[in-house]
Amino acid sequence: MVMGVVAPVVIASVVYFFTSGNSFEISKNRDKDNLIYEPHPLTGQKCENYNKRPFAVMLAADPVARPLASISMADVVVEMPVVKDSINRLMALYVCSEPEEIGSVRSARHDFIPLAAGFDAIYAHWGGSSFALKDLDKGIIDNIDALINPNEAFYRKQGIPMPHDGFTSYERLKKTTEYLGYRLENNFEGYKYIDGQSRKEDGATTLVINYPYPHSVSYIYNKDTNTYLRWRGGSPELDKLTGNQVRTNVIVVIKTTSRRLNADYNDVDITGSGEALVFQNGEVVPARWEKEEALSAKLKFVNEGGEEITFVRGKMWLNYIDYGTQVIWGEKKL
Repeated sequence: MVMGVVAPVVIASVVYFFTSGNSFEISKNRDKDNLIYEPHPLTGQKCENYNKRPFAVMLAADPVARPLASISMADVVVEMPVVKDSINRLMALYVCSEPEEIGSVRSARHDFIPLAAGFDAIYAHWGGSSFALKDLDKGIIDNIDALINPNEAFYRKQGIPMPHDGFTSYERLKKTTEYLGYRLENNFEGYKYIDGQSRKEDGATTLVINYPYPHSVSYIYNKDTNTYLRWRGGSPELDKLTGNQVRTNVIVVIKTTSRRLNADYNDVDITGSGEALVFQNGEVVPARWEKEEALSAKLKFVNEGGEEITFVRGKMWLNYIDYGTQVIWGEKKL
């Protein structure tokens, strides 16, 4: 392991980490000297929580719930259709950032549980589908359920219509994890990382993922910052807490198959293997995704030669799509 970097600084209410020329806000409200920072395996970014497990929080994607609180501060976000050809849902992982408010928190879906387990995350949700709760009742993953609300981990905000009024915070989740006796130390082995480098040549800048409206997604590459600004339903994806537009260093489009279990729920193939597209440094790289059947198996990405992909350090969005969903990079359909 690389030796830690000691930062003799005092942190008041807010800290900023700089990656590829960008500042990412991290909520703090503590004074500490001589903090030790090392890269967290989830993102490759140095942070104080380098050896801690992430929290994987289920978030709404419904237009009425937008903008989401602290979505720009998530280290990794998984986006997936939960009703075929209709509704998406998000799972946001937080570890290097410690937001004071996260939401709106929504229900568990069984397809997300193996992904959370693969990241060694603690799964936070507001109830769940019958399929998800059946799995969670078996104790297959450390989870915090708002319907039980241990240690007051979640709360409702006045003035917001149900079911979009559910929120939590990093501190509440952390204290509840300690209260429940869950392990705090991270076991996720992580990915290989490298510092980002902006594309020198002109080229495509817009990525479009044609989820059904109003869940259609696009990203616009910013060469100056070597990041991708996110848009949803034709509007900028903003953070309710900070007012910032969501930006990410890496986007992975994961192609798979799904089917409706009934009128309300989807079943997505998240184990096995399939095609993927990796967007970073203003370029697109064809890849394959792999995840073994074991619940805690890591979600892997390999290039055409079978070697594990090396990612740019920083934030990552994983967009699951069905084969046949249109993906456009510039003017080219992928």
